[in-house]
Amino acid sequence: MTGATGLLVALAAMTGLSQFHRAALGVIAPDLTAALALSPAVLGAANGVFFGALLLAQVPVGIALDRAGPRRTVGALSGLAVAGSVFQALATTGTTLLASRFLIGLGSAASFMAAVVLCARWYRGAALTLALSRVFALSQMGILAAGAPLAALSGLLGWRGALGASALLTAGCLLLWWRLVRDDPPDRPPVYRKPETLKEALLGQVSIWRLPGLARVLSMHLVGYAAAATVLGLWAGPYLADVHGLDAAGRGWALAAMGVAMPAGLLALGPLERRVGGRRGIVTVAAGLAAAALFALALWPGAPLDAAVALLVLLVLFSAFPVLVVAEGRSLFPDHLVGRGATTVNLAQVLGSALLPMAMGAVVGLFPDVGGARPEAAYRAGFGLLGTALAGGMAGWVLLPRGAAK
Repeated sequence: MTGATGLLVALAAMTGLSQFHRAALGVIAPDLTAALALSPAVLGAANGVFFGALLLAQVPVGIALDRAGPRRTVGALSGLAVAGSVFQALATTGTTLLASRFLIGLGSAASFMAAVVLCARWYRGAALTLALSRVFALSQMGILAAGAPLAALSGLLGWRGALGASALLTAGCLLLWWRLVRDDPPDRPPVYRKPETLKEALLGQVSIWRLPGLARVLSMHLVGYAAAATVLGLWAGPYLADVHGLDAAGRGWALAAMGVAMPAGLLALGPLERRVGGRRGIVTVAAGLAAAALFALALWPGAPLDAAVALLVLLVLFSAFPVLVVAEGRSLFPDHLVGRGATTVNLAQVLGSALLPMAMGAVVGLFPDVGGARPEAAYRAGFGLLGTALAGGMAGWVLLPRGAAK
């Protein structure tokens, strides 16, 4: 398998792997908490530090994507993800867990932005939006794998065995990437990557920050993905266990339903954008509906299990809109700075994805546990925090000035 098809397969596999690592702790969080004696704040930090590593790496990754190309950049970083996955399976304390999650985050730092850069190089116009939607939709298989399949594997091998299998999966995706990915399509000349001094590279980054319209994109991207990822990747599992008493298998199926909702939303965006004719309204409405789902979870005491799961699924379904925010951001950047532009936009996403899980963990931790479980009020307060953050990002998207597409 070569060419465009092979490229999309490799992109879907690598971005799916990143999604898997983001969500892998959710279904095994109760077992992990018991085995390593983790507090809610440390559990929240375990996911937050993953995104913190992504955040720290974005500027150098953007420069590397423009100068070395996506193939070599992702290939080198993925070796760190393999090592981190091994250490994660061997973790014995909260500190070692945090260190392994940081290493996995560094190893995953280029995966999604490499997809944006490569799709922008291989596709143009409407084909670019379609390719990005397909890659990001297929990447949700990683979240599905982190649901019921990981729960079943954990039940069979224990949580250490399940996380050990994830290290093998990471190594397999690295080999697939190196075999299938080429930076340039065969019908176009390779991109000339002009040698840059450190000063020139940093000045190119500064020019990105000065672009009009960037603040609007960043405000929405800060929370658009992070709110749903905080719930799906970490807190849905403990919420369903503590409030609704679901075991690992039950949590796995609920998380799998949430995981299916994201690709369904992504695949609907392309036809919807063509029919509506613009991104701004779609993003505004979808973000508003996602915020409404969070506020419903926050304001509905004693919500039955079916309703709670339905609201969680709707939250994820409506949170597919960040791919349109990415496309809006891409339209602002000149071609020779697309790597730095894409990672600049991604800075907002990973910053929000680092802060919101820790913020929700801090809020949940304010409520003492009762019989080994946190009360419903703790999670309702956390959902309210996320809904407020999403509403604030939506306000920036609507009110801040728009920039001109390049």
